[in-house]
Amino acid sequence: MNAPLLAGRARVLGDDVNTDYLISSSRKKESLDPGVLRQYLLEDLDPAFAASVQPGDILVAGRNFGCGSAMEVAVTVVLGAGIRAVIAASFSRTYWRNAINNGLLAIVADTAGIAEGEPLELHLTGAQPELRVLSQPPRRIPCEPLPPFMLAMREAGGLVPYLRRHRTLSHHPRSAP
Repeated sequence: MNAPLLAGRARVLGDDVNTDYLISSSRKKESLDPGVLRQYLLEDLDPAFAASVQPGDILVAGRNFGCGSAMEVAVTVVLGAGIRAVIAASFSRTYWRNAINNGLLAIVADTAGIAEGEPLELHLTGAQPELRVLSQPPRRIPCEPLPPFMLAMREAGGLVPYLRRHRTLSHHPRSAP
């Protein structure tokens, strides 16, 4: 059995969480330091949210997560808060791409019925993620597959660290013969 890639509690949001909800665009003028930005995560929706984030928390959302402007700071604030994955029913295309480019795991799955605080494990079998909800009764939720290249880029820490290591986008690790 594979060890979980990520384990933590669900922090549940709804549909259409836009980038300005994740962090007000005015905050990026103050700093781009993730350690500073973390305190502003979702402050306009819930001023106490950022302080309540614990290591391992996983954002769980409905449809169209990250809609709105294409500011990368909306990914930076999530990573700065210590959140390594967002699982949503769907993502805006620009947020999903910014997440992958910056090393945030963006997983598409049916998130209906996941409650705030439920214990979660996100498992990967190759490129096929599976979300396990560990409350009673436990549930397994299949996730959309991720291309191996996207997993490699995330493991490297995002696009820039991947390019520094491999010097090309066409590098794909090969299996030993």
